[in-house]
Amino acid sequence: MIRTPLRTVSAALLATSIGVSGFAAPAAAGGSVSISIAPGSADSERAMRAGLQLYSIFNAVKGGAAVRQKGSGNNAGIAQIGRGNFGVVHQDGHGHNGTLRQNGGNNAYGLFQFGRNTNGHIVQNGHGRTGATFQFGW
Repeated sequence: MIRTPLRTVSAALLATSIGVSGFAAPAAAGGSVSISIAPGSADSERAMRAGLQLYSIFNAVKGGAAVRQKGSGNNAGIAQIGRGNFGVVHQDGHGHNGTLRQNGGNNAYGLFQFGRNTNGHIVQNGHGRTGATFQFGW
């Protein structure tokens, strides 16, 4: 089948207008993306723990738990059962809801929420576990 140039140009214009209309549309109201990190090796676990410790030094965290909030309408809580746990909920923006519950000993976890209207509820069970979750909302 031989296509005429007019037909090819028409098809290209139609495809382009469909693609461009997807980019020109306003962003959907409300949404979020979450990234959770759990170390897969002893080296990456030590590196993540060191990063959480640097966060605690930089933010003058005393004790095993800290809630840091900048913005309005944020809710946060930390519950720890066991010894040697470290947990942080950091909220920067508006309307965040975040909790961290640690069961066991020597665990470390950080929940970091940015933007607006994110929901994160973390439960960390066991001993010597490390992790972090980063949430971005719009």
